[in-house]
Amino acid sequence: MSAAVNLYSDAAQMAEAVRQGEVSARELLTASLARIEATDARVNAFTCQTQARAFAEADAVDARRSALIQQGESPAQLRDALGPLAGVPYAVKNLYDITGEVTVAGSIINRSHPPADADAFLVKQLKTAGAVLVGALNMDEYAYGFTTENTHYGPCHNPHDLARLSGGSSGGSGAAVAAGQVPLSLGSDTNGSIRVPASLCGVWGLKPTFGRLSRRGTYPFVHSIDHLGPLANSVAGLALAYDALQGPDALDPGCHALRVQPVVASLQHSSTGLKGLRIGVLNGYFDDHANAAAHEVVALAARTLGTTASVSWPDAGLARAAAFIITASEGGSLHLDDLRTQLAAFEPLSVDRFVAGALQPADWYLRAQRFRRIYRDRIHALFADWDVLITAATPVSSPLIGTEWLDINGTQQPCRAAMGLLTQPISFAGCPVVTAPMWPSSTHGMPLGVQIIAAPWREDLAFAVARQLSDAGVAQVKPAAC
Repeated sequence: MSAAVNLYSDAAQMAEAVRQGEVSARELLTASLARIEATDARVNAFTCQTQARAFAEADAVDARRSALIQQGESPAQLRDALGPLAGVPYAVKNLYDITGEVTVAGSIINRSHPPADADAFLVKQLKTAGAVLVGALNMDEYAYGFTTENTHYGPCHNPHDLARLSGGSSGGSGAAVAAGQVPLSLGSDTNGSIRVPASLCGVWGLKPTFGRLSRRGTYPFVHSIDHLGPLANSVAGLALAYDALQGPDALDPGCHALRVQPVVASLQHSSTGLKGLRIGVLNGYFDDHANAAAHEVVALAARTLGTTASVSWPDAGLARAAAFIITASEGGSLHLDDLRTQLAAFEPLSVDRFVAGALQPADWYLRAQRFRRIYRDRIHALFADWDVLITAATPVSSPLIGTEWLDINGTQQPCRAAMGLLTQPISFAGCPVVTAPMWPSSTHGMPLGVQIIAAPWREDLAFAVARQLSDAGVAQVKPAAC
């Protein structure tokens, strides 16, 4: 592979190197597959590789470029014709449909399902952008978890310390990027399932506004809260992927984005930094549920951004409780038939929550949904006074695999639920969040991310702050020890 790119080059660098002829899409793919071969026996990020498809897609990019060069096309024409992600390898959480593959969603029950007859909408979007799909990634069964300790497919290991958790439920999506296997991946986030792995694995992650990206062709967890989004090894790559993923989808009634609102151009042409941007730091609940390392990275981000303002986020604890009720109810309902007939085939770490959800009174669910409407109005009102709010993404850095309990400010919390303490109240309001990879001094080289939260449909503001932290060098992806 050319010296112009390496395993930790970002998607923008890789695509530009392909367009310039410094490296071929096939060479990028070969390097990605070699890295997966060298590391995944230890990391366990992948559950399926799509090598035949990947080589076909990479060769199509190379053939298209060769034809365009012979026609004398300009660099600008090459970019338009080859796509912004030309030749970039990526992988998806195994709840995304991939043509010809069974969408297992972390389960063994789904293995009996027929293979997908079409790609998920977002997979199609990335293919159109020139990206090359290399496989599907490990996750918590049916996305119900924050740790990717999957009993069926094995736990996903943190590339920075293989004895530790990758986070979940998109654990494979975070680990594959952190391990340098791919520069970007796709995950899903209901209560924190992109932001928690991004935080624990030290990569960039985006949970867009609820309804921004189409969910068509993905296996659901909680219809009324599920989000989809990318993870990447740079803020530039994250933005490039986000722009490529956008687009209205008339066949997904939950997709409310009627037009594309790109962020890449605004990041490239902004020279004013954060001038005039009102940035606050969440206090109260978010202080109480974060240990010293989480406080450290938030304080560093605040200093870098030049803010000392403290902001209260109303009803965070109630929102988390309501999110749990809705999650359990919708999850239990979705899997009710299998719970009745195949109980023993479910993930032992989450089956009790599915059963409990199926038994919850309908009144609880309806009350939680009514509260959610009131809650969203209260949260959205905050953004009349603030443009961006920041807080930690996880209360602690990555625990050891198998950890049952966490000590958070002197209070014992169950590990698999507590990893979402700081993310659940945010996604329950539907706000967009970029998670920035930070590196506290007290965690022996383990990362811990910061959430950059904006008002609904203002992903551009979250990206502007993310770029500032990246440019200042305080938020960055570091090569993993794996």
